[in-house]
Amino acid sequence: METGDVLDTLGGLISQLKAYAAKLPAIVHLTAVPTGIKPKPEAVEEYEEIVSRFRGQSAGTAYKGLNEPLIESLEAFEVGKLLSSVQPLLAVLDHLERMLRDKEIEVGRQDEKRIGEYRAALTKILPGNKPELDGAGRGI
Repeated sequence: METGDVLDTLGGLISQLKAYAAKLPAIVHLTAVPTGIKPKPEAVEEYEEIVSRFRGQSAGTAYKGLNEPLIESLEAFEVGKLLSSVQPLLAVLDHLERMLRDKEIEVGRQDEKRIGEYRAALTKILPGNKPELDGAGRGI
């Protein structure tokens, strides 16, 4: 498994989150919808398939430590907790950047650019994604 494969996985998950986020109203009153608004079963199934495929491919690789946050993200997505789905994916990006910094993995210029784009896409989903919060979510 290569870093590009990991980023392909993240790209698929982020795509699902962006599609789901686009369908949510700007303000959801918890008194009206206490359990959140759940994504469509097809979207959950696709999200689960992406995570499952990754888990199968990452066994015995340097990326197997990413399984737990991906499962956390899936579990949150299944019940309609968008923000709880985003945080584990940001943690995966943090982990990849740490692995890169510690020279545990090699990442090409294109993949480095993708990491930045994915972080920006996830940050846009979070509330308060204002310019003054640039860099929020970076755990490094």
